[in-house]
Amino acid sequence: MQASNQIRESIAQVVAMRQKVVDQPELAQALHIVKHLQAQRFAGTYQDLLHSASYAACARFFLEELYSAKNYAERDAQFARIAGALQRTFPQQVVATAVALAELHQLTEELDLAMALNWPLQPGLPREQAYVRAWRAVGRREDRLWQLDTVQRIGQELGHLTRKPGLLLMLKMMRKPARMAGLASLQNFLELGFTTFAGLARSKGTVNSFLDTVKTRESAWIARLFDAPAVACMTELAQTLSLAPAENS
Repeated sequence: MQASNQIRESIAQVVAMRQKVVDQPELAQALHIVKHLQAQRFAGTYQDLLHSASYAACARFFLEELYSAKNYAERDAQFARIAGALQRTFPQQVVATAVALAELHQLTEELDLAMALNWPLQPGLPREQAYVRAWRAVGRREDRLWQLDTVQRIGQELGHLTRKPGLLLMLKMMRKPARMAGLASLQNFLELGFTTFAGLARSKGTVNSFLDTVKTRESAWIARLFDAPAVACMTELAQTLSLAPAENS
């Protein structure tokens, strides 16, 4: 399948999943809780990086653009619209990264929706207990590991791409045409991603150091959520959520 079609197919699947919850208020609420909790968990897990002079911008990009509970519908629609132009205009590395991002987005939405569909409805159930129950009911360990590996691959590629002469300049030159074409949300995302990783890549080894930290901590969370005693897992999750900055709670 052509890269542009892969992107469009992934976005179409995301749109279909969003549509599924439109007329189901309880499911929509459960999905919001899942996404919000995951954003809080990320903020708590990486509170040190979010306050680090070296890594704060990159950690914030991951939190707000990959782990956030915000609605990405506008950006997704723009992404699908320019899939063909992206394939024709940019180097193969950029196109491959865009495809990986679209596929990652699709899987993330699938897993979040599966969590929402398995969200316990008992009144008064602690959110940490509900999250662990839903996670284990969904399972799909291999998909969780693929999700993490793909985040790593995208991060590595962004680090490499920011060192390509002229690529960031090309993105900046697209700013006005993108805005005029109604693609401002996508342009902001692409430019923010490139500038964030470009800043990190200026110091040798920092991209790898950041991604290694993410891999170590996320791998530990995946193992814990699947394998640790439920009570211990819930306790640690509650402690981590309590570390999240006030604006993410």
